[in-house]
Amino acid sequence: MSKDTNAQTGEIRAFLGDGSKFEGTLVFDDIVRMDGHFQGSITSSDTLIAGQTAEILADIRVGTLILSGKFKGTIEARNKVELRAPAIVEGTIQTPILLVEEGVVLNSSISMPATNLATSPAISD
Repeated sequence: MSKDTNAQTGEIRAFLGDGSKFEGTLVFDDIVRMDGHFQGSITSSDTLIAGQTAEILADIRVGTLILSGKFKGTIEARNKVELRAPAIVEGTIQTPILLVEEGVVLNSSISMPATNLATSPAISD
């Protein structure tokens, strides 16, 4: 089963539950879900899902981030960032695709590099 199929079916390989606290460096290759408190750095080529009870203070570099909780720090996502209500986000976000639901509090600077400049439509005057 490919990683894309895993993300679509919601197959989570690791879980940091509500009420848990972790401080340090987290590196993973599959889908991880967090509902607890995390402080530090997170690196992955795959997906991080942060639930409504998650409180994260971190530098995040992932393939995809799906966030519903509280976040402060920097986000660098190679594929996309999905911010789902009732997320509260402070910091910087760099991603080619950003989806923000109504009800999200977003106080961030956002950088959205083009995924492929050769195929991007030209901006005309």
